[in-house]
Amino acid sequence: MTALKGWRRLSLVLGFTSILLVATHTNPGEAAAEQRFTDLGGAKWANDGIGYLADRGTVAGYGAGKFKPLLSITRAQAATYLVRELYPETSPTYQKSFTDVPKSHMFQREIGIASDMGLVGGFPDGSFRPDEPISRAETAAMLTRAYSLAAGNLQTKLLDVREHWAEGSIQRLASNGLAGGYPDGTFKPNRSVNRAEYAVFLSRVIQFKRTQAIEGENWDALLSLMTLEEKAGQMLMPDIRMWQNKPTTAINAGITSTVQDHKLGGLILFDKNIESTEQLTTFNHQLQALAGDIPLFLSIDQEGGSVGRIPGGTNLPGAMALGAVADSALSLEAGKVTGAELKTLGVNLNFAPVLDVNVNPDNPVIGIRSFGSEAGLVSELGTAFMKGLQQEGVIATAKHFPGHGDTDVDSHLGLPVVAHDRQRLEQVELRPFREAIKQGVDMIMIGHIAFPALDNATVVSKKDGSKVVLPATLSKKIITELLKEEMGFQGVVVSDAFTMKAIAEHFGEEEAVVRAVSAGVDIVLMPKNITGAHDAIVQAVNEGELSPQQIDRSVKRILQLKQAYGLFEPSRSLQVKLEQAKRTVGSKSHLAVEREIAEKSVTVLKAEDGQLPHPVTTDRIIAVVASTSAQAQQIESQLKALGLPKQTSVKTVVQGELSREEIAQATSKADFVIVSSNLSRAAQGSYDWAGYQAIIDDLNTRSTRYVLLSLGNPYELLHLRGVKNAIAVYGAQEPNLTAGLRVILGQNEARGKLPVTLS
Repeated sequence: MTALKGWRRLSLVLGFTSILLVATHTNPGEAAAEQRFTDLGGAKWANDGIGYLADRGTVAGYGAGKFKPLLSITRAQAATYLVRELYPETSPTYQKSFTDVPKSHMFQREIGIASDMGLVGGFPDGSFRPDEPISRAETAAMLTRAYSLAAGNLQTKLLDVREHWAEGSIQRLASNGLAGGYPDGTFKPNRSVNRAEYAVFLSRVIQFKRTQAIEGENWDALLSLMTLEEKAGQMLMPDIRMWQNKPTTAINAGITSTVQDHKLGGLILFDKNIESTEQLTTFNHQLQALAGDIPLFLSIDQEGGSVGRIPGGTNLPGAMALGAVADSALSLEAGKVTGAELKTLGVNLNFAPVLDVNVNPDNPVIGIRSFGSEAGLVSELGTAFMKGLQQEGVIATAKHFPGHGDTDVDSHLGLPVVAHDRQRLEQVELRPFREAIKQGVDMIMIGHIAFPALDNATVVSKKDGSKVVLPATLSKKIITELLKEEMGFQGVVVSDAFTMKAIAEHFGEEEAVVRAVSAGVDIVLMPKNITGAHDAIVQAVNEGELSPQQIDRSVKRILQLKQAYGLFEPSRSLQVKLEQAKRTVGSKSHLAVEREIAEKSVTVLKAEDGQLPHPVTTDRIIAVVASTSAQAQQIESQLKALGLPKQTSVKTVVQGELSREEIAQATSKADFVIVSSNLSRAAQGSYDWAGYQAIIDDLNTRSTRYVLLSLGNPYELLHLRGVKNAIAVYGAQEPNLTAGLRVILGQNEARGKLPVTLS
């Protein structure tokens, strides 16, 4: 396996003052180096190495933008660069002091550490000669000691290193392709090395060792070669919806700097990032090319139904529709269809399934995103959907732990509190997550929800100074003690979006990021200020608020998950990806699964007097009452597509635009009326139930045949009296609506069972 992307196995020839670098594409370090230092014109061949080490904080210039690349590097400087790389926090023990390195020497500490670690030695007279240029032989010896380089497979013939004291070190560098000779076959081991050459030597060895660590899946070794800034970047997953007031649908300067400056580990995509199958496939391919040797998590919220991002793909009817079917095999198939399409588009992480048990009809944010109101059903169908995603090579995420199903506040808008005791939480909210852990879920998303029974700690809100219960996202008791230690979850923990007001209003973002990581979050999703969040993690480690060991544990979990799903494998060509995406996304077999779920999920909520189904053989007028003109037009269009008799016309009425009298008059001449309701993502008290009740009462008084068509959360019968006929389709998307209309018209039979309780 070849893991290294930007700096793959290289051919490096060190000769005279030129270095030939062969890489797969231009490394971002080149541009970074030119921006940081102004005097690299005579050493462009070294820009990658200089920029790479400067980004890592290993090398520095002489001020005023000067690096002086062709100046000989001293023994002290060479030792210092290695110590900065390998032992930045170490203090010297001074087991061996040098006569010419007084305490006043600017690199005295680093020379002491390098000596303690066996990286450098002195001369027989007890001196170190810190300000003398270092030779090519000494450079080879220092690097092979520091990084424990073993001999490689390349054949080398260097004429002037035989019996040289550094022959073994030089041969190890050369046999791994990390150093070559001059055109005359010599290595010139005693020739001095300039600052540019040393930067290239060191950066290539580091990248080589990183490649070895990745190919050997030695994550501890890779962690030892990563900077704190890199590790912090792996723990962030921002969105990239807009740049310069335009949707981000292709690589631009903004996204390039966002990824590379923060060493990001992942991104979340939204509909603003997506135009078509070809565009998204290309975009994701290009995004991965920005990532360097550690690939990106490219994530999305593709739950199906009301939460879907992919245009032109298979728009599955959603979780509650699957709940109405109650078939785990079909839920598995839904996960496989979703996973297959995401994988071919270049998306490797899906924030689904929703494992919230929607026991609260007033829940303004979950609703039909849940499989239902019974914990066993949610557990069975949710884990089946999860396995479908995993089988297609896409990471599944169970959300929103510990459970968002019994809330009446949208965490996008405020901080929900679930006040149930521990026994009730075990029976309902926690049960699906326990099952998902048992079945091998790789990632769990923590919700911005307070659970006093799990953690009753309070903090002072920055919004109004009031005391608020600590949300699960920031609670060590909930994430570390409950989820990880008690429930045994060993995968990656991701927060819900940090842009949501449950976090954004009550906590300063930088403080919240540190609190979340301290509590056990591995990935912070959608920080508003990426730089602020990144710097907050780095600063918290440097100041001792977060331990380096905890950061390493989080990043190791992230790396292991990326490896488990093949993210380090060599990428296929863009052309191959585009051809596969064209075959897969929205394929006939996938659309057949979409149709099967939709048709099997249609549920009769009420049927009196034989008014369902309603064949339209004699109807002259069908009236459609909808809450919006777009919904009315959608129903009209799909009715006509199902094949109405020539004499039948469709008349639409928008409920919010007409008075009750005008609606009654408009429907008075209809032979049949479809009253649609789309109850979703708002407090139920905000709906015009009185207006809907007036329509139902008028239709009952006139004995007009009608059906109430529930397109969203199926709770209308909790608010309306006297409804004689009603069906639920659990979504306003085309497959859900078409399936419902076919049942109304008698073209199909309703087979779904209501997966929630109407009480």
